[in-house]
Amino acid sequence: MSTELLHDPIYKYPQYTLKRQIMKMIGGRYRIFGPGGELVLVAEKEGFKLKEQIHVYRLENRADPVFGIFARQVLDFAATYDVVDLVTNQKLGALQRKGWKSIARDEWQILDPWDRPVGLVVEDSMAMALIRRFISNLIPQNYDGTINGVKVADYRQSWNPLVYNLTIDFLPDMQGLDRRVGFAAAILLASIEGRQSG
Repeated sequence: MSTELLHDPIYKYPQYTLKRQIMKMIGGRYRIFGPGGELVLVAEKEGFKLKEQIHVYRLENRADPVFGIFARQVLDFAATYDVVDLVTNQKLGALQRKGWKSIARDEWQILDPWDRPVGLVVEDSMAMALIRRFISNLIPQNYDGTINGVKVADYRQSWNPLVYNLTIDFLPDMQGLDRRVGFAAAILLASIEGRQSG
């Protein structure tokens, strides 16, 4: 991420909270808040699209686009999502769901702009993942984000039967992870993996 972007207020916090809007009939809406409750990003999942598309904005009225998340395939079990800067049209990286592995334990591969694997977003433990799937989905999900084996982010779902909340912690040493890709991972967790837990 460029020095200019590092000074952007959107990216200045170590912790954020993502909330999924309830009762949205078509598509989906996700809001990301800073630690003081200030809105920093709004993500809109387009309805009636063969390939999933999510556009992320600074404002509720869909002004000032930031980045987009675009599925490469139609309803693919192991889908790959490109993360693209909506201002420059530059590809920032990609997130690929590990289809068969995710049956038992959610796992996503982080790819760089040239589709080279650089990291993972993976559910905390196999034992907890199996309990969530086969015994009780009331146990909140937790994911670790790593780049080259080093933990750079933590995604923790809060237990709430009515509202899906995900706390995003970006660790101080985020070498190799563009925050926009980090936010995209959170949005995809809420959009796709979150379906099984609330």
